[in-house]
Amino acid sequence: MLSVSKVCTHGYFQRVCCRHFGSVLPEAGISDFGVKNEPVLGYLPGSKERSEIEAALKKVGSTTEEVPIIIGGEEFKTKHVVHQPMPHNHQKKIAKFYYATPDLVQKAIDTAVAAQPKWDAVPLSQRLKIWEKAADLMATKYRAELNATTMLGQAKTVIQAEIDSAAELIDFIRFNAFFAKEATKYQPISEEPKVTLNSQRYRGLDGFVAAVSPFNFTAIGGNLSYTPALMGCGVLWKPSDTALLSNYVIYKIMTEAGVPPGVVNFVPADGPVFGDTITKSPFLAGINFTGSVPTFNRLWKQVGQNIDSYVNFPRLIGECGGKNYHFVHPSANVESVVNGTIRSAFEFCGQKCSACSRAYIPASLWPKIKEGLIETRKLLKIGDVEEFDSFTSAVIDKKAFDRISGYIEHAKKSPNLEIVAGGQYDDSKGYFIQPTIVQTKDPKDKIMTEEIFGPVLTIYVYEDKDLDSALKLVESSTPYALTGAVFSQDEQFLKRCLTELKYSAGNFYINDKSTGSVVGQQPFGGSRMSGTNDKAGGPHYILRWATPQSVKETFVPLKEWKYPYMG
Repeated sequence: MLSVSKVCTHGYFQRVCCRHFGSVLPEAGISDFGVKNEPVLGYLPGSKERSEIEAALKKVGSTTEEVPIIIGGEEFKTKHVVHQPMPHNHQKKIAKFYYATPDLVQKAIDTAVAAQPKWDAVPLSQRLKIWEKAADLMATKYRAELNATTMLGQAKTVIQAEIDSAAELIDFIRFNAFFAKEATKYQPISEEPKVTLNSQRYRGLDGFVAAVSPFNFTAIGGNLSYTPALMGCGVLWKPSDTALLSNYVIYKIMTEAGVPPGVVNFVPADGPVFGDTITKSPFLAGINFTGSVPTFNRLWKQVGQNIDSYVNFPRLIGECGGKNYHFVHPSANVESVVNGTIRSAFEFCGQKCSACSRAYIPASLWPKIKEGLIETRKLLKIGDVEEFDSFTSAVIDKKAFDRISGYIEHAKKSPNLEIVAGGQYDDSKGYFIQPTIVQTKDPKDKIMTEEIFGPVLTIYVYEDKDLDSALKLVESSTPYALTGAVFSQDEQFLKRCLTELKYSAGNFYINDKSTGSVVGQQPFGGSRMSGTNDKAGGPHYILRWATPQSVKETFVPLKEWKYPYMG
């Protein structure tokens, strides 16, 4: 066992943890895992990766790639044609694809169900080799293409794409394979192994898993669809329309690495058509979902209505966003608050499930923090992703643009709200919304409690003497509990927050921004209306997609039916 001071490197946190959780933590670290996080490349001018991504951007941006529906390795096209435009230049389309009909969704179900037992029979050791090969392909041959399709299709800057569609995606593939290998090492107790041997093995879920992935992280698409497959499941993958091309690249990589046809079926579709069809099938074994609360609620209700018809009780795993907070204590470091909040609120236009959307700041620090936020915000270039000095780019589509600008208009009209900086938006070429900072007099105004999923940060300034009541607002104001951060140099206050804000966030940060979880380091997920908190990127997530079987083998014949007490 190692002391906390040797395990933790975060100054105050290591001491608070030591006092709050006990004096020791299990001896564990990334270096012990035998697998390391993929390095994030810098893309500096003149670097090899910079020239590679520039070439890939030119190639991807000059064509409109046709993407088919793929079921059992066979390609299909329908009359329902859809295009994926560039959010920052919506006249340019990078992909043409097709919505699956209900009959094709059903064909994909039949295909996945038939493929599942054959795939499950493939030894885990062989599956792990496929995943290892896929990770290597992603890290080398396909890295630039993954990033370029993410940049142009989802309007991510080069570093945001690199973090997502390269490093995090590779980490999901590598770490999940490692976690799967480690999970199989456990075997039950056999007190007399020469008499009775107990063992346990993991099977895939019989039936099929439906993976419904979002636009904002390419890596999530790969994780939602291929982690169940790793554990022996058959999968229907419905990618987001607005992340279609980058997700298709993942499908091609996994196929090249050796995932057999029919194990994962690539099924773009209209949401209700897909949801209605999968939930009617008796073979639905699970739904792996990231998206909005209303959509997840709809799927959950449909499963409930059909519960009597299923072969299994379907497993429902969902991550649904949040209204994430930064709570600033009067002792906080102002520079850290400003820089962390700017990054958390405005990177990728705030289109991260974990993005800071509300902040509570003491009146004693507000003048300095306000000045820092305003001046730093002025330095942010909002532009084309191919301009490498852009800090962020456009929001994903017209629907998002209208929703986010609606909150800005609310801020302009409400007597309780004041736009401190930003507030401009323009969709003539791309769906551009300037990073916007709002101050509110009402800590429960809808802009402070509802998920916006855009570059809008709302701040409530509390009087220092009202710290206790302000702290209570953090947990009570919204139905979400995804991420949150506390900035303070006061150890006692940090210890208090670890207790009082325990249920406010699935990922809790101390003196750090509310975004940026890393696979294997901060497994991600929240509870309440933020989701089922199954912690993607952690060791337990893979077990949600497997079903264990306990086996008892006896070597000595049973020669008596009576028990001794009966004599």
